[in-house]
Amino acid sequence: MKPEIYGGIFLKDPERSELGKKILKEGVSLIDKIGFEAFTFKKLGERIQSNESSIYRYFENKHKLLLYISSWYWSWIEFRLIFEIANLEDPNHRLTKAIILLTEDTSLELLDDHIKESTLKQIIISNFVKTFNMNEVNHENNEDFIKTYKRVILLIAEIIKEVNPNYSYPENLSCSIVEGSLHQHFLKQHFKNITNYSESVTPTDFFLNMVKAILNNTE
Repeated sequence: MKPEIYGGIFLKDPERSELGKKILKEGVSLIDKIGFEAFTFKKLGERIQSNESSIYRYFENKHKLLLYISSWYWSWIEFRLIFEIANLEDPNHRLTKAIILLTEDTSLELLDDHIKESTLKQIIISNFVKTFNMNEVNHENNEDFIKTYKRVILLIAEIIKEVNPNYSYPENLSCSIVEGSLHQHFLKQHFKNITNYSESVTPTDFFLNMVKAILNNTE
């Protein structure tokens, strides 16, 4: 699967050269290892044995690289959602499947020949909100930098409307599932003592229970 990435995020398409692919592969690995705050293009250049300036030919700054990684992740999620619910006629089954896919623990599935979904999802869990908390967020929204993420939200919202046409807040609930699942995984990893998670209780269990309760109790 080739991810749909808005051209304005990058200066030069990293998928079209070996150096660009190396920047993506090692960039994802380094962010996962040291965190986004500590990550710099200088450190990435040292890791790939290339000049820092060569990375700037692909991305204006590390925020744009994070946007690229985020778009990559949501393209993968959108692809899986569409593929896995395509043959499910019952909207309740489609919603359940979508919630499981969005909230499940990270898998080891490969997005391509060198990037694991588990690594990419871990970066999104820790850093996705950073793609929004920027002075440029309105500009980036208008430029459709995060359009794939928004399509995922709207796809889930449409299924919610099918399950319960009388529910008044389908988009809000969809946002709560998509973004809330990332936050709940963060809590499970770092602040487990303020959650109800255990070896047998997962974020998937919580969201399935919550969504069912909300939609079944709507008048």
